[in-house]
Amino acid sequence: MATSGCMKVTKYFLFLFNLLFFILGAVILGFGIWILVDKTSFIAVLQTSSSYLRTGSYILIAVGGFTMVMGFLGCVGAVNEIRCLLGLYFTFLLIILIAQVAAGVLIYFQRDALKTEMSSIIHDLIVTYDYSDGRNTSAEDTWDYIQRNLKCCGWTSYQNWTDNQIINNSTNEYPCSCMINQTSPNGFCAYNGTLRSSVYTTGCMQGVESWLQNNLGIILGVCVGVAVIELLGLILSICLCRGIQSEDYTKVPKY
Repeated sequence: MATSGCMKVTKYFLFLFNLLFFILGAVILGFGIWILVDKTSFIAVLQTSSSYLRTGSYILIAVGGFTMVMGFLGCVGAVNEIRCLLGLYFTFLLIILIAQVAAGVLIYFQRDALKTEMSSIIHDLIVTYDYSDGRNTSAEDTWDYIQRNLKCCGWTSYQNWTDNQIINNSTNEYPCSCMINQTSPNGFCAYNGTLRSSVYTTGCMQGVESWLQNNLGIILGVCVGVAVIELLGLILSICLCRGIQSEDYTKVPKY
């Protein structure tokens, strides 16, 4: 009787954890979709300029969808006590956990390379920034949005814009989003007086890094939550499989 009670408790706990696992898989899936469709944050600048982030978003979508499927299989296997399904669930769950740890380690050791790539992307965007003849892109619109809302100009300083050919050929024009108290959101605007008194002199690097760190905290929190649920799912699935096997060998048919 006690063994049967423990089996029921294990079964329903496994069902609960897999339900949470399914929900967190949906969160990962939604985050991957957000990276692809977002056009109003710094992610849009990176997404339109770097193939790595687009590839990463597709990987997140695939992992999120696969995680949801595994959570569903775990729920079905737990409720119906299907050993084969629980074994398959355990195997794929272990593979997912190992892949997540490997990805986290890779990102940690490649963080300097990612930072360098980000600086290169922003530099290329500033150099090619051009609103003439309707040549503006979503990345340029997003960068204007960032400069205007963070009250900054350029990446490390406002002088980064001297690499832009249009700025070099002009005597009193600068991006409107760099201008202090400028109502025009995009393109180039003429300024009066000195340049330092007309534009924001602080670069956007510090503000963007703070934004990324805040969002990385959310991402890491979700990943840690998923990892904890995965470990609990592995332990409970093993216990349930062993319990089901034990019951199968000890059952005596009743006629």
